[in-house]
Amino acid sequence: MTIKITTVRELAPGEHRVALVPETAKKFAALGATLCIEQSAGTDSHFLDGDYEGVTLADGMPNAYAGAHLILRVTPPSAAEISAMPEGAVLIGMLKPYESAERLAALNARKITAFSLELLPRISRAQSMDALSSQGACAGYQCGLIAAARCTKFFPMLTTAAGTIRPARVLVIGAGVAGLQAIATCKRLGAMVEAYDVRAAAREQIESLGAKFVDTGVSADGSGGYARELSAEEKAQQAEKLAKAVAGADVVISTAAIPGKKAPIIITREMIARMKYGAIIVDMAAESGGNCELTQPGEHVVANDVHIHGPLNLPSRMPTHASELYAKNLYNFLSPWIKDGQLVFDWEDDVVAGTLLCKDGVTVHATVKQVLGVA
Repeated sequence: MTIKITTVRELAPGEHRVALVPETAKKFAALGATLCIEQSAGTDSHFLDGDYEGVTLADGMPNAYAGAHLILRVTPPSAAEISAMPEGAVLIGMLKPYESAERLAALNARKITAFSLELLPRISRAQSMDALSSQGACAGYQCGLIAAARCTKFFPMLTTAAGTIRPARVLVIGAGVAGLQAIATCKRLGAMVEAYDVRAAAREQIESLGAKFVDTGVSADGSGGYARELSAEEKAQQAEKLAKAVAGADVVISTAAIPGKKAPIIITREMIARMKYGAIIVDMAAESGGNCELTQPGEHVVANDVHIHGPLNLPSRMPTHASELYAKNLYNFLSPWIKDGQLVFDWEDDVVAGTLLCKDGVTVHATVKQVLGVA
């Protein structure tokens, strides 16, 4: 039976991305798959129904899910959406695997085979499938734009008839994909940029973008390309050196996050008290609690006249390119396993096994089971 690939309109508040774009729809069709998309699912990403050539348009989510073998999503499905999925279907998306044991139980009750792209192994072969990186690049770019728009100073140096304007000073905390994109964006806008990351290897990447590395003498290189958690002594040393850099900045952009855990508090109340009058913090880690002690997710907070922004779902602010990148991640993950219109996984493959969340009615990912206490 030819595989039917389906995607629907995302219902999460403020979500404007779509998991299937016209370009990847054509590529899946070339592999022999049939495709279905809910009407207007791509409209918020500026893809019209007519752009999806050869794709069946379904009126409403239940009709789109009917008979689906493979379901593509951006955000985790609601309980109502899970109940509408065909039993035994394959689901792939950014499923926030550490967030809800109840959602996993609902997926298992429907015997949904679920792949969560947040669990993708950090290996070179998987780079083209890495949705965290592609969406992180969008988020970092948006952080730079938010900072420039909110800052009370010019980012670039200006020489005018009235005199010379010195450039704004920006500090970026965290030099993963998002942080590096924030650095690059602020540099393009002309700011003086410093950056810090607990991973020693990040220094070369930061300096390659023209930014100055803030050396605190603490390294937290961890496994799998992620940073490890710091000890209490390391955190104290880091805070002392970092506080000086924070105090001298007009703008601080923080991007530090640990998968499956609350974001580490890096910018404390005491640091904020020492910051410049009118300085700005853009906390990209707001969704997982924030790197700033005073961050309120989704809110704009003012403390000691320091303006603290906790923006949410930053990639959705630029849904066209964010959707295109994400859809390509999905295609790159799935295309090796679709042959002559059939979906056949190699369950021993490192990428498949590492990303697999649920199968045959049980949660199979060991780390997720441990974090959520799932038997």
